Amino acid sequence: MLDALLFDLDGTLTETDALHLLALQQLLEEEGRVFTELEFEQHVSGRANADLCRYLFPDRSVEHHLAFSDRKEQRFRDLSPELKPIAGLVRLLEFAKERGIGRVVVTNAPRANADHMLGALGLVEHFASVVVAEELARAKPDPLPYLTGLQRLGAQAQNAMAFEDSLPGLTAAVAAGIFTVALTTAQSREALLAAGAHLVIDDFNDPQLWHAIEQRLG
Repeated sequence: MLDALLFDLDGTLTETDALHLLALQQLLEEEGRVFTELEFEQHVSGRANADLCRYLFPDRSVEHHLAFSDRKEQRFRDLSPELKPIAGLVRLLEFAKERGIGRVVVTNAPRANADHMLGALGLVEHFASVVVAEELARAKPDPLPYLTGLQRLGAQAQNAMAFEDSLPGLTAAVAAGIFTVALTTAQSREALLAAGAHLVIDDFNDPQLWHAIEQRLG
């Protein structure tokens, strides 16, 4: 049985890591600081802004962290007036809509980014709800955001499928008891499997994904 699909946002619905990295590099360059792609992979990808700011500015106030996060996300939105969905995504969303399978976004991104990205992708109408982890008590890698997504859809974990690209997000979805499909947009296939992914795909056209869906639909 399959009655719920839960999607991460950045790197899962659309590839955005390069834009987030550029936004950070531009802002930190103003302070004379170089920010590398390796730092991005280790401290930004899939993580909440609070974690990033604690890494970047361990001696600065929470107020400064919040202000920097707002500037960074505004810069990202300025850099992404248009976005392209991952190959096969629209096909999957239309398939789910036709069969009455619930859809929700579960993201560590702030609300303004989620609204901007879904609008830029033209996908707002495809999702019943957007779970913003920063509005909850705990963000990914805690399972709470995915458990909240299930609750909003009125679904059970055993009847759901999650889609993720980052290790923190993958950890959260698996811990929530959901069959989790990982995309190779941010991490290697080996790293995703080691983190607990049940299936690894390059995009939503992957025949393995559609076989898994058909099996669960019976």
